[in-house]
Amino acid sequence: MHPYPALRLSALALAVVGALAACSSGGDGDPAPVPEAPRPQDARVYAPAEAAATTFAAMAAAPTDTVDMSTTSRWAGVLGGASYRIEVPANWNGKLVMYAHGYRGTGSALTVSDPSIRRHLIQNGYAWAASSYSRNHYDVRAGVEDTNALALQFTKIAAANSRPLPEPSRLYITGHSMGGHVTGAAIDEEAQTTANNRVRYHGAVPMCGVMGDTELFNQFAAMQVTAQAIAGVPSYPFQKWSEISGLVTSTLFQTFPGTPTVTGQKYLSVLQNITGGVRPMFDLGIAVGGSFPSAWGTFGGDGTISGILNHNVLDTTGYTYTITGDAAGSTALNAAVQKVSPEPDANRLRTDGLRWVPKVNGDFRIPVVSIHTLGDLFVPFSMQQTFRQRTDAKGNGAWLVQRAIRGASHCDFTVAEQVDAFEAMVRWERDGIKPAGDDVVTPATVAAPTFGCAFTDNTIGPDDGGTVRALRPVILANSASCS
Repeated sequence: MHPYPALRLSALALAVVGALAACSSGGDGDPAPVPEAPRPQDARVYAPAEAAATTFAAMAAAPTDTVDMSTTSRWAGVLGGASYRIEVPANWNGKLVMYAHGYRGTGSALTVSDPSIRRHLIQNGYAWAASSYSRNHYDVRAGVEDTNALALQFTKIAAANSRPLPEPSRLYITGHSMGGHVTGAAIDEEAQTTANNRVRYHGAVPMCGVMGDTELFNQFAAMQVTAQAIAGVPSYPFQKWSEISGLVTSTLFQTFPGTPTVTGQKYLSVLQNITGGVRPMFDLGIAVGGSFPSAWGTFGGDGTISGILNHNVLDTTGYTYTITGDAAGSTALNAAVQKVSPEPDANRLRTDGLRWVPKVNGDFRIPVVSIHTLGDLFVPFSMQQTFRQRTDAKGNGAWLVQRAIRGASHCDFTVAEQVDAFEAMVRWERDGIKPAGDDVVTPATVAAPTFGCAFTDNTIGPDDGGTVRALRPVILANSASCS
C-alpha cells in the first residue's frame, strides 16, 4: 500500500559545517562490553537479494532532463553483509548524499532502495549511496552502522571501479520512515561517541521519520490501551490483544477504520490527540489515507520490538488522554485505562556500539530540515513534536526547521516537496541562510485550517508513485483551505 512497508509490533512487536570524520571505537583503554544475553534478532539469518550484482539500471529519461541519465557511474556490491548501490554523475559536484530506506519487514532478503529524489540528485551533480542494511526487522542500529560504513568506503569503492575520486566535500543524509530514524540517530552526538562507524554529516533531511525513537512504540501502546478502555475491556491483558481485537474493533467501528460508531468517535478524538492534536488531514487520514490499519496491526506486542530488545521498553505511564470537548469522559478514561511500564535498562547504553534502538536526542549542530505529512497515522505527526521538544531541550532548536505537508497517509510526499526540503537544507548549509518552516508544537497553529499549506506542492512529476497520484486529487477535492 505504501512505499515504506508497515512496522508491526505483533510481528515487529513492533547532518553548520563539520569535517567529514571517521573513527572506530575500541582500543586498549575502552571498557569491556557488558555481557548481553542473546536476542531473538541475533539468531536471525539475512542475505543480500542481489549478492552478485555489480551495477544496476540507469534511470529512465524524462522530458525535463538536462543530463543524460545513462552516463552515470553505477556500482553495486556487498559491504559487511549489506547490499549497496552508488551512483555518481559524470559532472559530480563533490557532494555525497546517503539515503536510508524504510522498514523492510521480517523476511531474510536484504534489498536496496534508490532515493526518491534520485533524478534531482543526478541532474544537479550529486552522488548518492544507499545500503540495504545487514539486517531486517526494526534494526536501526544496523541501519546507522551500515549507512555510515558505506559512506566511509565511498572513495575505495570508486577506486576499485576504476574511477578514483577525492573525498566528498560535503556529506548529507536523508531517509524515509525508519530511515528517518536512521537519519536522526546518525547525526546525533550519541552516535558520534558510541557508534563503531562514525561519520560527521553536514546536513540532514529526515522525512516522515520516527523522530522519537521508542516513543513511537509507546504511542502504539497508548492507542491500544485507550481502544480497550473505551470499548469496555480496559484491564484485559495487554499482550492478549488477539483475543479481544474483534470485540474492540466492532465496538468502535461499523466499518474499520472509516466509519466509527458513536463510541468510536470518542476513540478517534483520543487518537487525534495522541498523534499530534487537532489538525488538518486527520479526518482524511482515517477515511482514505490507509495508514491507521498499520498502526492498529501493531497492537498486542511484548514491548521488545520483535526481538530487537530482550525486555519490554513500552511506557505509557506519562500519558494523559483527552476526548476533545468531554472533560468528564476524559477523566473517566484516564482513571480506567491500563498503564504499561517498561523494564529497567531495556534499551540501555552499551559499550560495544550504539544502543539496540538508537536514540534521537536532538543533540546536533548542523542544518536539519524535516518534513512530515499531517494525515500520517502510522508514524504520526507527533513524532515531529517530540523531535522539536528534544532538540529545544538540548539548546539546538536553531538548527532544526520542520515542515508540515498536507498528505493523508504515511510518507505520501510529492517528489517536488522532497526536493524543496533537500535544496533548502543545502542552501542553508552552503550559504548560511536558514529556510522557513512551521511551528509544529503550538496547538492553535497546528489546528488552523491552513496549517501545512505553506510547503505543500501538489505538482505531480514523472517519479511520483501511485499512492501520491491516487491521494492528492482526493485531498484537493476535500481541502479548500489552501489558495
